[in-house]
Amino acid sequence: MEVVHKNDEKHGSFEVVDQGKSAAQMTYTWAGPTKFIIDHTEVNENYTGKGLGKQLLMAAVAFARKEHLKILPLCPFAKSVFDKEAELADVLF
Repeated sequence: MEVVHKNDEKHGSFEVVDQGKSAAQMTYTWAGPTKFIIDHTEVNENYTGKGLGKQLLMAAVAFARKEHLKILPLCPFAKSVFDKEAELADVLF
């Protein structure tokens, strides 16, 4: 399994791909040049309970840290992880 990041000037996504098939996806929308909004996280039912949502969120956090960006987690899953994990506060908008 690998995480694939797609990004353009308005939207982007992180996707876990397993043997050429999508296992999970997290989408975001740009909100200016220095922040993005995580708006949706979805895990294929065959992959639930394997931590893929968290893997996607950590890929988004790594991207934000590398590019000096902030994240606004509107997706309920992403917000719940940010609420529980204080070490992610550096990228929280």
